[in-house]
Amino acid sequence: MRYCAQIAMLCVLAFCATAAAASPEQWRSEWSETDFDQHSVPYEEILSTLVRKDGIPPIDDPKFQAVGEVEDIGADEPVIGLEIDGVARAYPLRVMTWHEIVNDRFGDTPVTITYCPLCNSAVVFDRRLDGQVLDFGVTGKLRHSDMVMYDRQTESWWQQFLGEAIVGEMTGARLKTIPARLEAYAVFKARHPDGEVLVPNNSGMRRYGQNPYEGYDNNSRPPYGLFVGDLPDYINPMARVITFERDGGPHAVALELMRDRTRLELGNVVITWSAGQNSALDTRVINEGRDVGNIVVQRKSGSGLEDMVYDVTFAFVFNAFHPDLRIQQE
Repeated sequence: MRYCAQIAMLCVLAFCATAAAASPEQWRSEWSETDFDQHSVPYEEILSTLVRKDGIPPIDDPKFQAVGEVEDIGADEPVIGLEIDGVARAYPLRVMTWHEIVNDRFGDTPVTITYCPLCNSAVVFDRRLDGQVLDFGVTGKLRHSDMVMYDRQTESWWQQFLGEAIVGEMTGARLKTIPARLEAYAVFKARHPDGEVLVPNNSGMRRYGQNPYEGYDNNSRPPYGLFVGDLPDYINPMARVITFERDGGPHAVALELMRDRTRLELGNVVITWSAGQNSALDTRVINEGRDVGNIVVQRKSGSGLEDMVYDVTFAFVFNAFHPDLRIQQE
């Protein structure tokens, strides 16, 4: 069984195994609409893989079922829980792992839900920018092991972790992020008993519920040779960290600190941890992954606590994008 799981993983990662730095001269045939004269990062930081444009297919016409109708998701399986204007939807990582991007809409609010398995980064964006609505796909490129997205309107390239355009005519633009929770399915159901759940358009298209990156977060450093750069020397590079904005800049807290304390107040920011969420990057079957717990990050306001934008990623990712900042461990 484990051998079969490893074969499945290799089938997915075979595209990535030969990742290497490339250049616009090699990319132009596939990206004829991208303005490569504009970029904010060195091109040598961008790795090309054998995954071509939308080789990991985004979901553009998402299908949902009512919470009470979904029976194949484990109680502790991770989902991205999102509520806008009274509508609540869960995007299970059992689906997101295989598609990485969902272009969706909540009434008048167009959103893009993203998940990068190599960084365990789940971020939701408002896809309105400068009077137009963008929709996103996967370039097949990586930077700091993080997915590089593209918008179909200008074919500019965007860093998923930051929501910032790094190549093309949109270079320097940033998308607005929307608060969402990475939480266990049972937690989402309890919060939103009338909520909806993303289901595959074609259940036979992928091995939904399985993790093609078996054992990924049990490594001591980023595996597969897909990360190029410095690793933090004061914390396990693969340790999970919670990232959010504090005092006008990025901040990160080690998940292990939250597991010990369960609640942490940093000024007007309140972080809580509770048990009962599977790692999506541990075992072959996601609902058998070890318990990494649920994180909620909120801000104190006059009416109580309100959800903030946050991410649960790996220490090496935060260090790569913010090398001058230190992750809080105590």
